[in-house]
Amino acid sequence: MSVQTCPAKIFGLGYSLLVFVYDKADNAETRTAILNIMHTIFIDAKQTGDFQMTKGLRDIIARDGNEDDLVAFMQDKMLPVDEIEARRIAQELLKAPPEQGYLTISNALQWRLQYGRVIVRAGAVPGITRIR
Repeated sequence: MSVQTCPAKIFGLGYSLLVFVYDKADNAETRTAILNIMHTIFIDAKQTGDFQMTKGLRDIIARDGNEDDLVAFMQDKMLPVDEIEARRIAQELLKAPPEQGYLTISNALQWRLQYGRVIVRAGAVPGITRIR
């Protein structure tokens, strides 16, 4: 199963991210803006899954959970996949658990991502690097 057909919440986005967190100050008089870059964080593609989803799945697997346990968890979290796809994903997860993700990804598939966790963990977690 390729990353493209798997939910990004579990397997990540499939690409790395460079996140810039900034404070913007507008000057209406000069019609300019100043960006003060507060944080610059590199997130390796392997860490771009959803934190809660990957943590829950990894915990189930670590406690000898089976395919039914994984499918039930995905259904409880309202992962937007049907049961057949959930079972395929569960079988794959039992062979190779997902990497721990550190993003918060919306179920609405709007790719609304939240980065607060990576800002806090940058430099302390492999794959999340504080550049500035």
